[in-house]
Amino acid sequence: MRPILPILPLAVLFACGGVKLDEEVASEPAATAGPTADEAAAWVKTNDEKLKALYIARETAYWAYETDIKPETEALASSTAEAAMAYLTTAIPEAAAFNDVTGLDPDVARQLGLMKIQATLPAPSAAEKRKRLAEIATKLGGLYGKGKFCKTDDDCKDLGQLEEIIGTSRNPDELLEAWEGWRTLSPQMRPIYQEFVALGNEGATEIGYADMGVGWRSGYDMTPQEFEVEIDRLWAQVQPLYEQLHCHVRAELNEQYGDDVVATSGSIPAHLLGNMWRQSWDNLYPMLEPFPGEPSLDVTAALVDKGYEDQKMVKAAEGFFTSMGLDPLPQTFWENSMFTKPEGKEVVCHASAWDLSYNNDLRIKMCIKPTMEDYVTIHHELGHNYYFQNYYTLPVLYQSGANDGFHEAIGDAIALSITPSYLNKVGLLDTVSESEHAVINKQMQDALAKVAFLPFGRMIDQWRWDVFNGKISTEEYNKGWWELRAKYQGIAPPSERSEDLFDPGAKYHIPGNTPYIRYFLAHVLQFQFHKAMCEASGHEGPLHTCSVYESKEAGAKLKAMLEMGASKPWPDALEALTDTREMSADPLVEYFAPLAGYLAEQNKDRTCGWTE
Repeated sequence: MRPILPILPLAVLFACGGVKLDEEVASEPAATAGPTADEAAAWVKTNDEKLKALYIARETAYWAYETDIKPETEALASSTAEAAMAYLTTAIPEAAAFNDVTGLDPDVARQLGLMKIQATLPAPSAAEKRKRLAEIATKLGGLYGKGKFCKTDDDCKDLGQLEEIIGTSRNPDELLEAWEGWRTLSPQMRPIYQEFVALGNEGATEIGYADMGVGWRSGYDMTPQEFEVEIDRLWAQVQPLYEQLHCHVRAELNEQYGDDVVATSGSIPAHLLGNMWRQSWDNLYPMLEPFPGEPSLDVTAALVDKGYEDQKMVKAAEGFFTSMGLDPLPQTFWENSMFTKPEGKEVVCHASAWDLSYNNDLRIKMCIKPTMEDYVTIHHELGHNYYFQNYYTLPVLYQSGANDGFHEAIGDAIALSITPSYLNKVGLLDTVSESEHAVINKQMQDALAKVAFLPFGRMIDQWRWDVFNGKISTEEYNKGWWELRAKYQGIAPPSERSEDLFDPGAKYHIPGNTPYIRYFLAHVLQFQFHKAMCEASGHEGPLHTCSVYESKEAGAKLKAMLEMGASKPWPDALEALTDTREMSADPLVEYFAPLAGYLAEQNKDRTCGWTE
């Protein structure tokens, strides 16, 4: 992903008054001439130049900060934040002056409209508050990036080490210690996060939104209310499949750990699911493999044996995109990216994709390990880079996905083509089995990553929307968090979680202020994109067997959508690839049809669900 940095306020076209650009003195009564379409076009052009310069400064400062966390880089990142906020504080009313102008060029009108969704953090107009908000936003990210759990002064573990325990251990006491240990970093975030919310909401109110959440939900070419209905519609399409997966996983965990650790009914304790945040359960696959003895689809061993270290793994992912007719990555990508954690530096290892100059200065930042998980993640990140590469000549306001779910879905749609036949073709898998058992095994592995994620992707922003609008009070941050986790995921905390804690802050995207509903949308859209590219490639057979590797036809359809960026409403971009204007989870359900049949058989004598 391109890091969504918490430093640029939302710019919006006010529905109420604006700045008067020209005034005429007339006879009684005095009249004021409004701005013209030509002035609007000139303003948009100048704004594009200024905004691009600010964005470049922002990306450059935050790249330096996230690849070398120290006071100097933190101060620079914070100062670029404040400068950007200061500019947009004046740009907002200037843009609002063109609200009632008639005869606007459609391109000018769209760029004016897109000003309101350029960032996630609206700043108050008061300089001291704007400065404080920039400092808090930077501080929150730094606290997460430097976080460690220390049992003693000589026994400290960072996130990567704690994730290793969560992902591999089957000792519930060890899992609980690692799970609770990571959450010792976030209580210190709680008071400044409360201040962060108050200042951000103040900024949102100043620019015409009821709160920050309303601003976030306004960026989808529909009203915030219509967007919430759309999210609920998509969730309803996938919820039955998730509930069947949850039912099966809970039963298998009970078999592994016994009734004292996990019951056969109700919610699943959070520390048992193989992931620090319970967003993906794929580390449980060895325990849940439906048919042991089938050839393993985890090519981690092959990556190690064949010397797939950092850049070689990235080269392999690039090769998938170029096989579809897309251009190679620029040489500067290989020179400037961070592929491994530098010695002696504190960095944010969370994978992200960048274009520092908004002019094809492509990079990724990642601490790559030769694992199947990282192999897939690299394909995801390069999906962002290829989006950047195909729209970087557009005005800066168009250098974005058609909606934010699109950006996240591209690489994951490509990763769906990492099939056994593809892995065999590139030399990472010796044996390809097309048996029914092999298919179920592969689908279980995929579902533990993708289907398990869906309610997590749905609830993260629901928590923030409710925090921003006051439905979840500052005194009940943790209570609200775990109520939503229970409602959507059927997940419960493994130990008492008081309001002295701040469990939301243990997830990167909360202190990093990255809207999260995009990932839910991406997990739906990737299957819709995959099906469309498979149809373009001429694929025949079940959707889960398709790989678009080496399909120039699929590449051409994909490129047509990528080149649009945000220049058109997202239904136009969706139609360019899929020939439909409505998002749908039907392709996801179609893809997992074999697994759905298996789960229904396994669960036929079980009581599913988790609420009384």
